[in-house]
Amino acid sequence: MTTTLPDVDVVLPCLNEAEALPWVLERIPPGWRALVVDNGSTDGSAEVARAYGATVVHEPRRGFGAACHAGLTAATADVVCFCDGDASLDPSLLVPFVREVRDGEADLVLGRRRPRGRGAWPAHARAGNLALARMLRRRTGLRLHDLGPLRAARRAPLLALGLTDRRSGYPLQMVVRAADAGWRIAEHDVPYLPRTGASKVTGTWRGTWQAVRDMRRVLREPPARGGGTVR
Repeated sequence: MTTTLPDVDVVLPCLNEAEALPWVLERIPPGWRALVVDNGSTDGSAEVARAYGATVVHEPRRGFGAACHAGLTAATADVVCFCDGDASLDPSLLVPFVREVRDGEADLVLGRRRPRGRGAWPAHARAGNLALARMLRRRTGLRLHDLGPLRAARRAPLLALGLTDRRSGYPLQMVVRAADAGWRIAEHDVPYLPRTGASKVTGTWRGTWQAVRDMRRVLREPPARGGGTVR
């Protein structure tokens, strides 16, 4: 029996997102595979994900980075995408991102979040993100505006980056190490909607501060050399 590999794998870190998952999974493009990484949910998220045709990966170690990396290592497609599972971002927006990667126009494509609707992006979270973008610019020279979770890149080079952060610094570490490796990084505006349910990270000042602290630690890492080269 021949198994057909998916065109694209979409990693969806998940912690108690049963209410949001149907909306998200219905928007996965045809031919793509959703990898829902259950990070210890107690609301039946895994069962909901399976009911909507997703592949469920279990990651018992808590942390956004732990969930994302478990999805990356479980992926088999040439191109891997990442998207939050809380219905704040539409995974169908990843189609042009994937096309850009496949056409060789960029090695990593990021979504710059543009809030739509009241409460889509709390002021304290936006301020923390802006500060990190400025620190990233000083560290790498990249003129990015956001470090959002919607992104696409090829799987093998992503694995070769040797990402080690398993907390909130994971998305930033991916960008920093990609920049150190000479990747071409593109950024495009995407609508950012009010999430379904309570945020585990940016919903409070404390959560935002913890995320900023994790990311500042990543920015203090010495430049990586040799890993994740794509050309």
